[in-house]
Amino acid sequence: MGIEVGGLLGLIWLIIVIWAIVKVAKSSAGGLAKLIWILVLLFFPLVGLIIWLLFGPKG
Repeated sequence: MGIEVGGLLGLIWLIIVIWAIVKVAKSSAGGLAKLIWILVLLFFPLVGLIIWLLFGPKG
């Protein structure tokens, strides 16, 4: 049962990170800012997502 729960949580986490990357790509931020945010989200998923939620491009 532990493997299934871990796999499900991992899948949910992956969906959240992909959602954040799509939101960054669709934002009105400049090209370099988008690239930096996407790299942060890819290389530091947990910390990057928290920082993006707090300080990322809005709208």
